[in-house]
Formats: sequence, structure tokens, C-alpha cells
Amino acid sequence: MGAHMKIAIASDHAAVDLKAELREYLIDQGHEVADLGPETADRVDYPDYGYKLASVVADGTVEYGVALCGSGIGISIAVNRDPKCRAALVSEPLSAALAREHNDANVIAMGARLTGIDMAKACLDAFLSTEFGGGRHAARVDKLSNPAC
Repeated sequence: MGAHMKIAIASDHAAVDLKAELREYLIDQGHEVADLGPETADRVDYPDYGYKLASVVADGTVEYGVALCGSGIGISIAVNRDPKCRAALVSEPLSAALAREHNDANVIAMGARLTGIDMAKACLDAFLSTEFGGGRHAARVDKLSNPAC
């Protein structure tokens, strides 16, 4: 993986164990990780944590976000409500890399009930090590935040 980065991670109750494992994985690689919660598997609402994550990605506090819930769908929808966030729901490394290369995704979303820890780590590695391709993709990505482009 490339240079050490500031990364925020958040989940709902269904993904709290995956979040803890990925947090430690990222820390072991030397990244600065902001864990936005939750700390326990007590029931919480994924939009609350998706909005928290979107906020720190959108304001530049962190470079990237990791959003986790049972399926990855709900929290990715919550994150994508912020026009400065581009959350990509992935389940394998090629999609994770393409989300960065083609879509300049700044948040990776995964489902804890659908993605095992080894696959989640492989997706995270692909996501964090892939640069945005720019070029023909740049104008399209601009339209994601500003439909008038």
C-alpha cells in the first residue's frame, strides 16, 4: 500500500466486529485511524454512523472512509447523501480498485454479513493502493457532486 493515510471507520451493530478487525489492520500498516463507533454490538441505526463518517470525509479531516453494516447497502446510502462523498459498495478487490480508478471513491463500503475478513482486507488494500485515473473520468466524477457540469 502507498503512503500512510488518515482514515475514518464506522459501522452499525452488525459490523462492529469487522470494524474492529479492519481498524487494527489499518493501524498495523501505520495509518491513522479514527474509529467513529459504535463500540459495542448494541443496536444502533446505520444512518447515524454513515452521516458521521460522511462529515469527516467531506470536511477533509480524513482522506478516506470505511463504512460497514450488515449488507453495506444502508450505510453506503447514508454516506452518499453528502455530495462530497463517493461511497462505493464492494465485495471483491477489482470493484474496489475500479471505484478508485474510475470514480474517485473516497469511501469504501462493505457488508459484514456478506464479506469475510480476508476478502474485506483484500478490498481495502486494493482501494487504498489505487489512484484516481483522472482524464476521461474526471468530468464524470465532477457531475456526481455538481449535476450542472
